[in-house]
Amino acid sequence: MTEVNRPPRIGGWTRFVTARPRLSLLVALVITALAVLAGSGVADRLGSGGWEDPDAESTYATKALEREFPASQPNLLLLVDAGSASVDDPAVTAEARRLIARLADEKGVVGVGSYWQAKSPALRAEDGHEALIAARITGEEKQMGETLDRIAPEFRGAQGPVEVSVGGPVAVRHEMQTTIQEDLLRAEMIALPVTLVLLVMVFGSAVAALLPLGIGIVAILGTNAVLRGLTEFTDVSVFAMNLTTALGLGLAIDYALFIVRRFREELATGAEPLAAVGTTLRTAGRTVLFSALTVAVSLAAMLLFPQYFLRSFAYAGIAVVLLAAAAALILLPAALVLLGHRVNSLDLRRLFRRGRPKDPAEASGATEGRAWTRTANLVMRRAPFFALGTTAVLVLLGLPFLGVKFGTADDRQLPSSAESHVVQQHIRDGFPGSPGGGLEVLAEGRATQAQYADYKERIAALPEVVRVEGPLVKGESAYFTVLPKGEAVDGPAQHLVDELRATKAPFDTKVTGAAAVLVDSKDAIAERLPLAAAFIVIVTLLLVFLLTGSVLIPIQAVVLNALSLTAMFGAVVWVFQDGHLSGLLGFTSPGSIETTLPVLMFCVAFGLSMDYGVFLLSRIKEEYDATGDHDKAVRHGLQRTGGLITAAAVILAVVMVAIGTSRVTNTKMLGLGIALAVLMDAMIVRSLLVPAVMRLTGRATWWAPGPLRRFHNRFGLSEEEPKPDATPEPARERDKVSAHG
Repeated sequence: MTEVNRPPRIGGWTRFVTARPRLSLLVALVITALAVLAGSGVADRLGSGGWEDPDAESTYATKALEREFPASQPNLLLLVDAGSASVDDPAVTAEARRLIARLADEKGVVGVGSYWQAKSPALRAEDGHEALIAARITGEEKQMGETLDRIAPEFRGAQGPVEVSVGGPVAVRHEMQTTIQEDLLRAEMIALPVTLVLLVMVFGSAVAALLPLGIGIVAILGTNAVLRGLTEFTDVSVFAMNLTTALGLGLAIDYALFIVRRFREELATGAEPLAAVGTTLRTAGRTVLFSALTVAVSLAAMLLFPQYFLRSFAYAGIAVVLLAAAAALILLPAALVLLGHRVNSLDLRRLFRRGRPKDPAEASGATEGRAWTRTANLVMRRAPFFALGTTAVLVLLGLPFLGVKFGTADDRQLPSSAESHVVQQHIRDGFPGSPGGGLEVLAEGRATQAQYADYKERIAALPEVVRVEGPLVKGESAYFTVLPKGEAVDGPAQHLVDELRATKAPFDTKVTGAAAVLVDSKDAIAERLPLAAAFIVIVTLLLVFLLTGSVLIPIQAVVLNALSLTAMFGAVVWVFQDGHLSGLLGFTSPGSIETTLPVLMFCVAFGLSMDYGVFLLSRIKEEYDATGDHDKAVRHGLQRTGGLITAAAVILAVVMVAIGTSRVTNTKMLGLGIALAVLMDAMIVRSLLVPAVMRLTGRATWWAPGPLRRFHNRFGLSEEEPKPDATPEPARERDKVSAHG
């Protein structure tokens, strides 16, 4: 009993990471420099799409149409504005034809068509002053961007009697990618100095404050190199770079805060630096490792989805989490051994502190500890009130999510002043039948003109259809263009997709278009969501059980973590879907939420919530192992980690808010939504709800049946320090309680 209850020693690891600290840091510096070189130019290789299911019917049809009928899939639109004249004016018509000829001669451009050739009402504004030229830019995404950069300046602006604006899907994607890169640089310029100031406020010591920041920078640069390598084998979304910055800084700071704080506590008790590092790694180091695993598990769930947009966040997230943990567990101990007591140097708070203790650890912990002790005492005295009250508030904040509407990313992700957004808004407001947003029906197999005509009549009779154009026949393939009523991806358009797929035909049909891509994406997510949720829940339950040895605590952790996300989801719908605060935050609401965003935000926010949950539970478990007093352990855990978790959450929220200053709505939603989730989790769930619930469950919190208890004794991990002597009395008493249920 004595031996199995004792956690395994990891003194060998301490010796390994501290044996040659200068060499370790030098090697890390060299590797970081190589990572800078390897990751250079990564943003130019990232894509701005990835929302579609690659195995879906719509994806197959899109590729087939691109191959057989390139003009059917225009991705470049030139909006020709005739001013006060009509688009049918002879001078306007002549200039338009010159533009069409010039565009058709451009390398990499095919399928040029226009109102002036086809006289299609869908390509002419209802007021008669604007019309469209449509074409397709060929090649991979990077090639398309290069082609657009080459030709756009030649066509944009005044062209004789007309004014030309450049838009279309390729322009939207390219402008979105450029905007994200610019916004990310600005976010980093905001986040780094603000984070440094906050760290100085938390630690007092400027030396200690620089350590977490250094770990974060190493994690970010390393992840950029990983993403650059991945682009050689698979598609990676440019949006993933935002997560790299946010998690790289946020988690590295979390882990470094936890380790440096514990190291300074050990120094304050009189331990020598090497011994303090050993104790820190045996305790806080294990928690960091465990925390990294829980966050990585949540992010890994996104690998189960087919969209490369989601998979990209898994690649970036897992890489940055593991690199942040590795840097915190390898580089940081080496730096702490070299610094020793100098980790407390440059205590800037002395400038504002008079008559207070000079020791930084004492100065930072005394007042803070008393405040959190009072909080813990209040919560545990009024446990039912806090448990029910906070739960009710969180559920209430999440209610708007019941009205969520899912959509797809479009030009409204960009600022209202962006050229491609302006073009599409003109089309949306002034052109009939949503040109460029219609549905295409690919027909494959031999058919007669009569069969095509009969099929066309049947789909034209569907109630959501404005007009059917085609068919355009090539060999044994043909396609029809179906213009739906209303918006290109609203409810009726999605219903029309199902009706078109259900309409019988004497040949094989496949439906594509924006609404079809959305329908297929929603189906793919709905199909895999239960598996992803089960993966997160099961692995989280196992990891928390290995940490605590309790059956109830893992269940509490999963339920309370999920509950902590309700405010985020409610706010996302209330703000970004319904458009509240759109003027203040500077975005255009599309009236829906991009389908993959809730999945992404859940995985990231759930992982970060588990991060803070592990910090709190590990300290409670450590005290309970030492004393066997449940209430005292909860109070001690909140006292020791409450300020730390709150500080870490505020710093991470600052980073996420910096990301949320982006001009791209999805990035703004991701940054601000996760910032809200992190703050709610740290300040409401960890500070109030968890202690209240643990007070209500009492010592039964630690119960586990005999087989599971023995499994934990053998394989579990905890922050408890190894003891050379026999099992302490509190632990023996706890075993008796567990044995009796």
